[in-house]
Amino acid sequence: MKLETIDYRSEGCAKQFVESLRETGFGVLSNHPISKELVETIYKEWYEFFLSEQKNDFLFKPETQDGFFPASISETAKGHSVKDIKEYFHVYPWGRIPESLKANILAYYKHANELAAELLGWIEEYAPAEVAAKFSIPLPAMIAESEKTLLRVLHYPPMAGDEELGAIRAAAHEDINLITVLPAANEPGLQVQTKDDNWIDVPSDFGNIIINIGDMLQEASGGYYPSTSHRVINPEGTDKTKSRISLPLFLHPNPEVVLSERYTADSYLMERLRELGVI
Repeated sequence: MKLETIDYRSEGCAKQFVESLRETGFGVLSNHPISKELVETIYKEWYEFFLSEQKNDFLFKPETQDGFFPASISETAKGHSVKDIKEYFHVYPWGRIPESLKANILAYYKHANELAAELLGWIEEYAPAEVAAKFSIPLPAMIAESEKTLLRVLHYPPMAGDEELGAIRAAAHEDINLITVLPAANEPGLQVQTKDDNWIDVPSDFGNIIINIGDMLQEASGGYYPSTSHRVINPEGTDKTKSRISLPLFLHPNPEVVLSERYTADSYLMERLRELGVI
């Protein structure tokens, strides 16, 4: 099995995309409306930021979760005991952002949110009636004006050779949110777990955009849309000397949105953040 790239401008794209999500939890789009030039500029700008000491002026605040998260406090994926090899910056429009980086990153945030709303419309449109009936409000409305939607700028540094045993750039995990929108990174490494427990590469051609289902959509759809495990493996050979920048947008519903009989978006998020040890 392999993940196929779907042309956003092709006839039948929406149906094909939703079928891919249903089958694998992932969909990959080419020729989408997000500017490649903008993404490339952001990669360059933030790469320089992560190499600078300026990042330490924006150290994250536990109560708001915005700002810079150094490698020393990086996440430990659920079920794992070793921290991921990464540092990252949490971007919210209301949060702290370096002034010189603000215009491009907020433009990207806006464009990616608009694309996500369209894709959520597709996901609802091509869901069976009994699944769509489970959604408490239309999926695009769940994220409308949400202040919880998180843009994470990730920096996976070059491999130094002294990494903790078992540590990889991002251990196998599922995302918490509704869907994640991710421009293909500047280096490969992203893999998704198949139903038969094999790992396959996600196409990482620059210019693709990768979308995956998160746990909240799995919960809201009664399991119809699967939130599948994915990871970022360590590079081999000469690629070990390269940094990797990644730009996932985690689409979170407004806190009061009802996901299921068991959870609101807020109660689900708080439960998961406690499990991750970040609150």
